[in-house]
Amino acid sequence: MAPTPISVPIFAEAQQQLLLKEHEAEVSSSKLADTASASPSTRRTLQATGHALTGIILSQCRTGMGGRLVGEFTADAAISAGGTKGKGKDDADAKSNLAANGKLKLGTHGIRVGDIVRVNEAGGTGKKVVASGKDKKKDGDSAKGPEGVVTRVGESSIWVAFGQRGGGGRSKEEDEEVIEELYGKKLWFIKLANDVTYRRMKQTMEKMGKMTESEHTHFLRVAFGHTTPIQPDYEASGPIEFIDPTLNVSQKEAIKFALASRDIALIHGPPGTGKTHTLIELITQMVKRNLRVLVCGPSNISVDNIVERLAPNKVPVVRIGHPARLLPSVLDHSLEVLTQTSDAAAIVRDVRKEIDEKHASIRKTRFGREKRAIYQDIKELRKEFRERESKCVENLVRESSVVLATLHGAGGHQLKNQKFDVVIIDEASQALEAQCWISLLSAPKVVLAGDHLQLPPTVKSAPQKTKEADENGDKDAVGGFSLEKTLFDRLLSMHGPGIKRMLTTQYRMHEKIMRFPSDELYESKLVAADNVKSRLLKDLPYEVQETDDTKEPVVFWDTQGGDFTEKVEDEDVAKKEGLLSESKSNEMEALVVARHVDNLVQAGVRPEDIAVITPYNGQLAALSQLLREKYPDLELGSVDGFQGREKEAVVVSLVRSNSENEVGFLGEKRRLNGMSSMHDSYCSKKL
Repeated sequence: MAPTPISVPIFAEAQQQLLLKEHEAEVSSSKLADTASASPSTRRTLQATGHALTGIILSQCRTGMGGRLVGEFTADAAISAGGTKGKGKDDADAKSNLAANGKLKLGTHGIRVGDIVRVNEAGGTGKKVVASGKDKKKDGDSAKGPEGVVTRVGESSIWVAFGQRGGGGRSKEEDEEVIEELYGKKLWFIKLANDVTYRRMKQTMEKMGKMTESEHTHFLRVAFGHTTPIQPDYEASGPIEFIDPTLNVSQKEAIKFALASRDIALIHGPPGTGKTHTLIELITQMVKRNLRVLVCGPSNISVDNIVERLAPNKVPVVRIGHPARLLPSVLDHSLEVLTQTSDAAAIVRDVRKEIDEKHASIRKTRFGREKRAIYQDIKELRKEFRERESKCVENLVRESSVVLATLHGAGGHQLKNQKFDVVIIDEASQALEAQCWISLLSAPKVVLAGDHLQLPPTVKSAPQKTKEADENGDKDAVGGFSLEKTLFDRLLSMHGPGIKRMLTTQYRMHEKIMRFPSDELYESKLVAADNVKSRLLKDLPYEVQETDDTKEPVVFWDTQGGDFTEKVEDEDVAKKEGLLSESKSNEMEALVVARHVDNLVQAGVRPEDIAVITPYNGQLAALSQLLREKYPDLELGSVDGFQGREKEAVVVSLVRSNSENEVGFLGEKRRLNGMSSMHDSYCSKKL
């Protein structure tokens, strides 16, 4: 039966309305960013719940891509990573606050690569903010600090690129003058709503809505049900000599299918089934067939995972944007490094060096007239820099067989007018559909990889779903469309399982852990690989004692009936500010988690092989206070942030415990699946 066609203009208009609601929800969730005069207690609450970072100073500046000014921010030496005065701490505590590079660690925070942040001055009362002389205003109406994009996050420093967005009504050039005044001042970051992604999705939907039918690609007509997918042509794709000898039968079948498909192929990769492994082989096979490939993902990590694994295959690749992990295998292929190290980049490097020298001279100049003259020189040099770098970037991208970028990064100027034979989107089931279309409007063939039965994209504007709402459809959808419905979901429901191939052998979990998601969500099709099916913590390749915690694959800690009530993080501040009401914590449960981690370590499990995850930033802050200094190699993170990764032992803190028996967004079965499938050994607290 043919699918019911969807009107492209109606879809595009509905998406714009939904995206506007989502953007408004995101802006309101960070409304404290509208003021730099947040009190110290509010700033601490914002940091504990992932919205801010306090206790920092500007360490240095340099010139980044596009001639942008990039600042490195480090921990204030007068304040320890724990937020207490450094004086009087003993040597052991002081040492625990140092990163591997010997510098002071930043406090626990939720700032990530790609976040938009505003830099404010942290005066004693919280009322003083950064402002140049001409920006200062009377009656306490202080100017806002400069805004930038986080490009790197390390243990001891965070890099922020300025010059892309003004702040407080200033021009980009005026912002740079303000940044020079940050030296020697106590600072803090506030995370802002990321309107870059929103703007690109909005622009894409506007463009889609204005397209005439003659401008629609075959794939676009397939995506909206105006035609059916063309049958795969296995003969045309040619014989396959697999490069990776470790591929299993389901992985090989998925690769054959994706190569033979003419327009659309879905690769369904349940937890631990080697989806990225499969994509690496697929991309390499496509390059062998002289196809040009654009690879995208919703996050920097999803893209960097592919760069890391693709690099050893000697495939010419370029990574657009700033890698989230600064490994050499990733950096060597990032556009930022290539524009500094390629043969065509020498003349660009000379201009960059001259700009940096001019910046250094500003701080040695006392007179305003001389400073203004230097700023004018820098302005002219930046113009020259951008022109030369643009040509260098264009050449590097054009000569690459595989280009990799985040979904919103695919809308950047670096890919303007670039043509690709195939677009591959990894983690497609975690991306908003409008985000996917940034890279797909002109795509002739598309491969979507993901798992629509794991974590969905985070939608702040969506109301909490109930079972009845789920059965009756989303009543808050616009024109029958909702942001929670992904392109992966929609294509699968529209064209059926014939466009999909599923990976069935999983290499991550003990068979008993795997059984629940397999039976409940994957039609009992998952099979545990021999090397993990019976593997326990006591069997790790180093000495681990056999205890109650190491001889079982699953351990539940039941806290019912005890004093384990949840609470809103810093409830008084949250109520006062109308913010963070959803950031919950459970102090007693955090103590249980800490004791369980102690037991595992005492049994011999190495801290670096353990992860502690939780759905709430408030609980993450509580766990960090208990565990960060004691076990610096232990991984602490959110459930959403940890998806797709693995550790030998994962302790999950579920947090929720209340007399109303409410579990909130944990009631979403895909989120539960995401938590139950990240590891080889699983330890949890039961509600």
